[in-house]
Amino acid sequence: MIVKICGITNYEDALAAVEAGASAIGFNFYQDSSRYIAPTGAAIISGRITPYVWKVGIFVNEGAESIARIALHAALDIVQLYGTSEARGIRIWRACPASDPPTVFINDETVEAILLDTPAHYLYGGTGTTFDWSLAKGLSKNVIIAGGLDADNVRQAILEAQPWGVDACSRLEKSPGLKDHDKMRKFIKAALET
Repeated sequence: MIVKICGITNYEDALAAVEAGASAIGFNFYQDSSRYIAPTGAAIISGRITPYVWKVGIFVNEGAESIARIALHAALDIVQLYGTSEARGIRIWRACPASDPPTVFINDETVEAILLDTPAHYLYGGTGTTFDWSLAKGLSKNVIIAGGLDADNVRQAILEAQPWGVDACSRLEKSPGLKDHDKMRKFIKAALET
């Protein structure tokens, strides 16, 4: 089970996620997000944590050249793409609203995984609300589910969706961009024990 903690903005939160057993941490490079981190900040964190935890960059409507430049600078392993974003030469997770079957990405060999998130008008994740997890079950691609997950519901989500991974952010926070380490530990433990 891949467990990703998204919206990392500081080293203390990154370290707590790693020590709790997270498989991946997410850096949000979308400047309109309250969880935005500058590439240099992400690079400093990436350089201080174990290389065995994947560093994922979140991009919204970003061009391939810009993504490549940031990915190199911040030592990213994976890019998570929203909207019209494009990338080459790096592992790609394509984020899609759960209500919109991502047929085009299922057949795209350059896409390693599909991240299904709660649909929201004009928002790219971070809603803190769940969706019908059964929509994720049976897709012929690695599926990561996101949207409103925490320690109280992640076991049920995994049982219903049978995903490759889970991703959480807003329900594990004290305030946008600042994680509650206890909630984070409980979420990761529940996901890994399911």
